[in-house]
Amino acid sequence: MAEDLDHLDELQGAYKAAVEEWIAAIKHEEDLATVDHDVAKIDLWEQAHFDEDAIRSKVKAAKKRYEDALRENIYGF
Repeated sequence: MAEDLDHLDELQGAYKAAVEEWIAAIKHEEDLATVDHDVAKIDLWEQAHFDEDAIRSKVKAAKKRYEDALRENIYGF
């Protein structure tokens, strides 16, 4: 049972770390959106959006792994 909880702790930690990374990406994108109105900055802003979207996918995958493990631990499936 303790091994199951260790695994859940790891998955929860990975999920929380991914969320923190996502928050940082959102803030980075926001920072780029509030700079001077400069065409050269558009590409950086757009890349920040793509980076944020990729990290969001990482968060969703980590959340699914954690939820699946919780269901397995609680309900056995």
